[in-house]
Amino acid sequence: MKNWLKVRFIAGFFVTVPVFLTGWLLWIFWSRIDDVFAPMYQKMLGRPIPGLGFLTAVGIILVMGAIARNVVGLRVLAWGDKLLLKVPIYRRLYPSVKMLIDSFSPERRSAFGAVVLVEHPRQGEYAFAFVTSHVLVDTPHGKREMVTLFIPTNNLYLGDVVLVPRDEVLQTGLAVEEGVRIILSAGNATPRQLPRS
Repeated sequence: MKNWLKVRFIAGFFVTVPVFLTGWLLWIFWSRIDDVFAPMYQKMLGRPIPGLGFLTAVGIILVMGAIARNVVGLRVLAWGDKLLLKVPIYRRLYPSVKMLIDSFSPERRSAFGAVVLVEHPRQGEYAFAFVTSHVLVDTPHGKREMVTLFIPTNNLYLGDVVLVPRDEVLQTGLAVEEGVRIILSAGNATPRQLPRS
C-alpha cells in the first residue's frame, strides 16, 4: 500500500507541478504587465479593468512586429537603435541583449549555423553547442580554421562562448529547433543516436 501511494504521488507530482508552475509564471507575467498600464487606464476610465494592460502589451508587440516587417518600419527601427546607442549606460547593454534575443528569433534562422557536440568543460565530457561563426585564426604554427560556439550552461540565454578548432566539433545532424528543445528539456529530448543521418 505504501509503495502504491508513493508511485502514484510521484507520478501526480510530475504531472501537476509543470501545469501549476506554467500557470503561475503566466499569472506573474500578466499581473506585472497589467501593473504597468493600470494607472493610465484608471485615470482614463475611472476604474481598473483587469487584463487591459496585458492586451495593450500584446497590441504593442503586434504593432512593432508589423512595423518591423516593412521597409519604412525597418528604417524607423534602425533609427531607434542608433538613438538607443547614444544613451550612456544603455549602449553598453543593449547591443548584447539584442544580439542574444535575435539569435533565438525565427526570423534569423542563420544566427545558429548548426547543433554540434564539443568536449566541454573537460576532455571526455561532451556538451551540446550552437555554431555561431567560422573564424580563420593566425597562430605561430600557421592559419587554423576555428568555429565560435555558444554552449548554453544555466539556461538557453546564458552560456559560454568558446573558439575551438573546426575538426574538434562533432556534427549531430540536428536542426537548431531540436537543439533548443534538448536544452529546454534538460536533455530528455536527446535522440538515442547521434549523429542523426
